[in-house]
Amino acid sequence: MKFLGNVLATIIGLFVFCMLFFFGILIIATVFGGEAETVEIKNNSVIELNLEHIKHDYAGKYEDPWITIFSDKKNIGLSDVLSAIEEAKIDDNIKGISILNNYSSLGMAQSKTLRDALESFKKSGKFVMAYANSYSQKEYYLNSVANTIYINPVGDMDFKGLSSEIMFFKDLQDKSGVKMEVIRHGKYKSAVEPFLENKMSDANREQVTALLNSIWSSVAADISKSRNVSVAQLNAIANGLLARTPAMAKEQKLVDVVAYEDVYHNAIKKALKVNKDEDYNKVSISEYTKKIMTTAALNDSKDQIAIIYAQGEIQGGEGDVTTIGEGSMRRSLQDARKNKNVKAIVLRIDSPGGSALTSDLIWREVELTKKVKPVVVSMGNYAASGGYYIACNANTIFAENNTITGSIGVFGILPNFSQLATKIGINTEQVKTHENAARYSPFVPIDEKFKAVTLEGVEHIYKTFVTHVAEGRKMTFAQVDAIAQGRVWTGSEAIKIGLVDKIGGLKDAINEAARLSKTKDFSTQNYPEYKKDINDLFAEFPFGQSKEALIKEEIGEENYRVLEQIKKLQTKKGVQAMMPFEINIQ
Repeated sequence: MKFLGNVLATIIGLFVFCMLFFFGILIIATVFGGEAETVEIKNNSVIELNLEHIKHDYAGKYEDPWITIFSDKKNIGLSDVLSAIEEAKIDDNIKGISILNNYSSLGMAQSKTLRDALESFKKSGKFVMAYANSYSQKEYYLNSVANTIYINPVGDMDFKGLSSEIMFFKDLQDKSGVKMEVIRHGKYKSAVEPFLENKMSDANREQVTALLNSIWSSVAADISKSRNVSVAQLNAIANGLLARTPAMAKEQKLVDVVAYEDVYHNAIKKALKVNKDEDYNKVSISEYTKKIMTTAALNDSKDQIAIIYAQGEIQGGEGDVTTIGEGSMRRSLQDARKNKNVKAIVLRIDSPGGSALTSDLIWREVELTKKVKPVVVSMGNYAASGGYYIACNANTIFAENNTITGSIGVFGILPNFSQLATKIGINTEQVKTHENAARYSPFVPIDEKFKAVTLEGVEHIYKTFVTHVAEGRKMTFAQVDAIAQGRVWTGSEAIKIGLVDKIGGLKDAINEAARLSKTKDFSTQNYPEYKKDINDLFAEFPFGQSKEALIKEEIGEENYRVLEQIKKLQTKKGVQAMMPFEINIQ
């Protein structure tokens, strides 16, 4: 036995040594390879705007230097890209931007912000050109800002207006015996409607229709201005699918040139005065952004504006670049509040909401911070439900026209398997010392008294939510309640009803924060700085690929969407302040 133990210990020791050696070599290669890697921006260069791997406003910072080595050096956020485009305006080596077969995961408000940055870039006298084999509607919205738009002769264009698709699961519950017990406040709080009905309620249809029309109005207005095509004509094109082929798209003035990619590149060469038989200088947006991030001159301004990014669903715990946790958010607000150099704070929110408790904890931290220095909110794609909860007490709130916000309402959802248990022959009995001693059990039919107590808790949180909004927005409880009930609004609608102060992007919010704090010479400092451990580090490697990615690969994108919707609603813990549905615009 001792011999076998020694052999096993030797094997384990060799394994650990090999792992440490492997990671040591990898770390050294990463550190020194990263330092050796330099990007030369040649004269007469064009930036290729490929945003495939850019999804979030903020790529994140980490306290652990090892995490930073593997994450920060390869990740950039949209905020970094916007700063790089701003720098490119005055970079003599950069002559233009090429949007070539771009695909991105950016939301509509993010696309609007990027579009505005490209518009500003054009005004510097430099060109923006776009080419695609085919245009999705969302990608065309971004590409329509270009001076000249190309499309492949055998490509196609998706330009048909907006739609939203919601799945309902009531029949699935009846057939499976798995029921989702729902407790909610707000007639528009339709996040739980798929478990209650087999079709969309009139109230939900009303809000979704208004929301889509408002977003479309904003999109159409921008395209109309760039392409010099009236909004009425754009609506006619969408209704009749009059731009579905390259020739039709050109006839409707949505594109300029129908040609293959080589013709597009020759046009860029002509703009750069480069011979057709020579290559022109290109640099990817990611390379250019990293170059700017590492070589930008240090701003020696003592004053700072802190930008705290809150992106993703609101959950408990630390949080990261995809989720908002009270740990990183409260710590960031406290650090910025105590830092004497920080004169004001911009809270950049891109969230459909989530945990009501966590939302309230972050709201409280904003309230404490606001008493010390100005807090300005900048809303991204979403700042709805819990996302609006953490925004409502700011000094000033900015949103884009197509930001989705509001959804002031809460719900609770409890999975119940009692019908399924009965079907398969399982019976559950409870023994207790007091009438209400037993916790909720998913294997016992929900007790009406328990349901009433839970509803009381939901109502309490709803009243707290509405009260916070009323106090933050200087409205009465009745005024907020009338526009609450879980209903969602776009930024352009929200400004009319008092939920938002101004229309604008992150840059506008930063300028407002500087004005409120009476500072003109300042730098910006990004937060949060996340705390992650070694397990999170391993997840960065290919062998740490998520099970979700593996499942999606096996069952396909559409089937995964169904599975994901069910999983999301089944795993909600506690009362939720969550946007009622998802919108996926293509």
